[in-house]
Amino acid sequence: MIPRPDAHGTYALILESAGYARVPVGRLGPLGLPPGVYAYVGSALGPGGLRARIARHLDPTRPRHWHIDHLKRAMRVAEVWYVVDPVRREHAWASAFGSLSNASIPMKGFGSSDCSCPAHLFYFPTKPTLASFRRALARTRGTGKGPVRALRQPAT
Repeated sequence: MIPRPDAHGTYALILESAGYARVPVGRLGPLGLPPGVYAYVGSALGPGGLRARIARHLDPTRPRHWHIDHLKRAMRVAEVWYVVDPVRREHAWASAFGSLSNASIPMKGFGSSDCSCPAHLFYFPTKPTLASFRRALARTRGTGKGPVRALRQPAT
């Protein structure tokens, strides 16, 4: 289900990398990406909300603006997990992803240059389940108003 046009909320891009890649990430420098699954957390509270932000992330022709824009050139967006909620919950989501088993931070500061989170990008050798993420999110009290939904195999 695609969020309605005026919906604001928090999201996670679930990206897959089939092979090793080395990607320059602006001022953060080069990042080595082993094969696996990556989760990038963000929020969409401005004009256009979730629908516009997700569409931007799925459009490969958009110019690089955020850290994640550099990585998307080396990976495939497999899913988008999101919640419709006007409260910024990306920090609770980052905490929840970081608490999952096998989670690691591939680059400190990635996506979190404007907050005190260690990072907003997480690496997993195998894909975490939405159910395990929901449980971790409940432990952080970051669930918010609505359910966390998945937009599977988004069209690009």
